[in-house]
Amino acid sequence: MKITRDQGKAADAPKAAKAPRRKRATVGRPRKAEGKAVAADKILDAAEDLFSKHGFDGVTMREVAALANVDPALAHYYFSTKQGLFDAVLERRAELVFSERMGAFDVYEASAASGKGSIEGAVAAFVMPLLERARKGDEGWKNYFRLLALVNNDPNHVAQSVMSYFDPLVHRLIAAVSRALPDAREEDLFWCFHFLTGSLTLALSRTGRLDRVSGGRCRSDDLASIEPRMVEYCAAGFRSVCVPARKPRSR
Repeated sequence: MKITRDQGKAADAPKAAKAPRRKRATVGRPRKAEGKAVAADKILDAAEDLFSKHGFDGVTMREVAALANVDPALAHYYFSTKQGLFDAVLERRAELVFSERMGAFDVYEASAASGKGSIEGAVAAFVMPLLERARKGDEGWKNYFRLLALVNNDPNHVAQSVMSYFDPLVHRLIAAVSRALPDAREEDLFWCFHFLTGSLTLALSRTGRLDRVSGGRCRSDDLASIEPRMVEYCAAGFRSVCVPARKPRSR
């Protein structure tokens, strides 16, 4: 899969930098036979499942091969190393996820009144494509989003080069919200993004903790109920934090 970074340009984003180009993960020799392509997909599916549950360090190539029901040598043949396999798993769905979210921003900006739009609209463009895909997708998509949530909170940076591909979306969100809140300080906008992405990754993880602490009143896998509430919650956070401060914020 070739990741196209030209889709990620956001000309009006404050201090937006292009996601750095990186060498694509090695995936072995060309796959010509259909049977070999199917085997590679089975390996990717198995790796996606295991990595989403145990993280990068908690999975071996042999375990992936066993779940995929292939010879371990075949996993090395296609992906060379565990890092190569890990990158390939993240890349496989990245372009579609990226294009859907950029498309949501295109729709939002085209319909925004007075060229400014709303905070809710900007937040929805950022989170709704992920939540809807997670809600409607199959088990593979659920595993993928759990993995994204996991690596987004990983200080070891094993997926830093892949995750940086999504950085233009962050800058596009910041630009959209700053148009709705023209007096907002840039650092406050980024802090609010930080809190937003924490809420989003927790929702995508579907940990079940919400079910326990709410006594069953709420379910962490009820994404249809999460979607509108998350948009309202995060938009209110931007609005509260990013209004001009009456006094200096504590550091």
